[in-house]
Amino acid sequence: MAFQTRRVQKSLDNKQVCGGLDTLTRVGAFLVLASGLAVGGCGANGHGGYTTEHISAAKEKMNIMKSATEWEMAHQAFLAGELDKALKGVDRSLAINDNVAKSHVLKGRILMERGELEGAIDSFNKAATLDPTFVDAPYYLGIAFERINRREQSLAAYQKAAEIEPSNAQYAIATSEMMIDLGKIDEAETYLNERSGSFENNAGVRQTLGHIAMMRSDSAKAVAIFNEARLLAPDDNAILEDLARAQVASSQFADAESNLSRLLKSPDTKERRDLQHLRARCLIEVDRKLDAREALIALTQGQAGAADTEAWVQLGNLSYVLKDATRVRQCAARVIAMAPERPDGYVLRGLQLRRDAKFGDALAAFEKAMALGAKSDVLILKGMALKDLNRTDEARAVFAQALQTNPQDPAAAAMLTQVDEQN
Repeated sequence: MAFQTRRVQKSLDNKQVCGGLDTLTRVGAFLVLASGLAVGGCGANGHGGYTTEHISAAKEKMNIMKSATEWEMAHQAFLAGELDKALKGVDRSLAINDNVAKSHVLKGRILMERGELEGAIDSFNKAATLDPTFVDAPYYLGIAFERINRREQSLAAYQKAAEIEPSNAQYAIATSEMMIDLGKIDEAETYLNERSGSFENNAGVRQTLGHIAMMRSDSAKAVAIFNEARLLAPDDNAILEDLARAQVASSQFADAESNLSRLLKSPDTKERRDLQHLRARCLIEVDRKLDAREALIALTQGQAGAADTEAWVQLGNLSYVLKDATRVRQCAARVIAMAPERPDGYVLRGLQLRRDAKFGDALAAFEKAMALGAKSDVLILKGMALKDLNRTDEARAVFAQALQTNPQDPAAAAMLTQVDEQN
């Protein structure tokens, strides 16, 4: 352009020196100059449009990066339990870009952990609207509804998640467990069995089917199913615990004790007192009474043990069987002191007093237990104390009352027959 302008100027100068150019020459020079300006002008306009578009794209890309960075920082804060920091971070991410489903899900999860469940539900619904295929939205919506006991809505949300990702067992399990909570046990079983082809090797599905069997009091079937789940997930302590409890329910005490011993060696479950209680019961059932006594003594130690009434009751009962009179008395006194409203301590006291041939005191202890709500088994003990005191007619009446209370009690029938024969 500069070269063309200089060239036109040079022609004008020649005209002045040489006496002028003809008209055609002057018109040509003007057209050359105008053409150059037009080309330059068009170039400038095209370049300006491209630059604006490029700047907008770069700005959008930068916003996406900023939003993603804020989301990642918020997510890390959430995982660390820093909920206030996480909420501020995800709000910044949404302020930059409000159309990202996973950002709304993260906000919903944060709000849910803060106990703001209605706000969480709004966030999950927003995410589902933005991206109906984003499975986290209905899944966490189901959890939120479950927490506020809106179980039908929770079930619908879980079912939606399972529809979005039918090959993911997590969502099918959540759906079936909510069906169970709603009392739809048959429907839950059918739902899982219909998907058995997809989840044939999934331990969680087998575990849920085992729970259904336990709810139907089919402990033998539950043991078989939990064993299958155990083979699929040999390191899952939750499945091992389910198996042990099913084995106890089906009177497979030796196998249950073995599995409970394994659980109690795990760092995650070794302090579980309920499992220790269950193992002590298994030890008694397999006639390892001395081992059971040691387990129960351990359960009565320390601050937690001092307040564990059930452990003291069981230790007292076992000590009576082992004829450990001193420990029976100790346990009876402890139980009466800790739980004076329970009949157990007075029953223990009465048992030992009767063994000590203190029949009147034993009768008083059993009567106290009856006043606190003891059942037919203590009626029989009361009748035996009356019989010891040669109060035969009263004993017979008590045995008859026990048999009437529990017609299937063989002990009551036997004692009643014995009294009748002696008369």
